[in-house]
Amino acid sequence: MDYDTGKADEMTPALLYLASFEEKLGGVRAWKGMAWEIMNRLHEKGRISDPKSKAKSFWFTEDSAKRSRELFEKYLQRKS
Repeated sequence: MDYDTGKADEMTPALLYLASFEEKLGGVRAWKGMAWEIMNRLHEKGRISDPKSKAKSFWFTEDSAKRSRELFEKYLQRKS
């Protein structure tokens, strides 16, 4: 499939935010559930923890969690 990888890398965190949750220890985690090539690129860019682990979730970096929330609010949140 041919697609704009830059746009996919920008929108994926917003979609992952839909499946995110805050840990009592601090930080934001989300369930793995996107194409592995996108998840690997996000890890290479330093935006998420390494998705190649046994855990079924990953950590957002602090900046990436903030940016993901902003993208979610901009593109996906329903306006009242």
